[in-house]
Amino acid sequence: MRSRIGQTIQVYAKEHQSLYWFTIVLFTMGIIFGAVIVNSLPLSQRQDLFGFLQFFFSSLGEKGIPEPSLHFQQSLGYYAKTVAIMWVLGLSIIGLPMILLMLFLKGVVIGFTVGFLVNQLQWQGVNFALMGVLPQNLLVVPALIIVGVSGISFSLRLIKTRLLSKRDGIMSHFIGYSVLVIAMLLVLTAAATFESYVSPKLMQIVLNQ
Repeated sequence: MRSRIGQTIQVYAKEHQSLYWFTIVLFTMGIIFGAVIVNSLPLSQRQDLFGFLQFFFSSLGEKGIPEPSLHFQQSLGYYAKTVAIMWVLGLSIIGLPMILLMLFLKGVVIGFTVGFLVNQLQWQGVNFALMGVLPQNLLVVPALIIVGVSGISFSLRLIKTRLLSKRDGIMSHFIGYSVLVIAMLLVLTAAATFESYVSPKLMQIVLNQ
């Protein structure tokens, strides 16, 4: 059983290798673009953002995140909506570029967040990025990339079967696509749990140093 699952994963990875490399490069470009945006912001906007950041850190240092269960629900809701949108886009031929755009924008958000922390707080910003941004994104980013690649693959398969009139049973691919999305949602649930209950404590350790 395990060997069969391993073989299936190997075949899947080999079949979609080029798509994974493309999306990883696109995501990396988003990170770079987000980091560059930080330096292009006007001074007044950077000061406003830094003021909000200071308020957040002062509240976090004193009380931690209020109602972490509520934060978990909000975080999981956001991830669930993102995955649901990507899943629906993968079911349509025209949704392919939108999936790529979502992955790029996720990279921009991460790049901007890390870039702003480092730009404003130097080494302490690096510590905050390592404790508050990196851990959950080690789960979030691969999960979203896997969902994105699966959606792109399914969309391309739709193009082949519908536009090129190729006979290919689509139902088995649809079931596999949906199961993979559900599995990644479970991974994102773990990420939301870590983000809500563990990351704030790690950031408090950095604040108290």
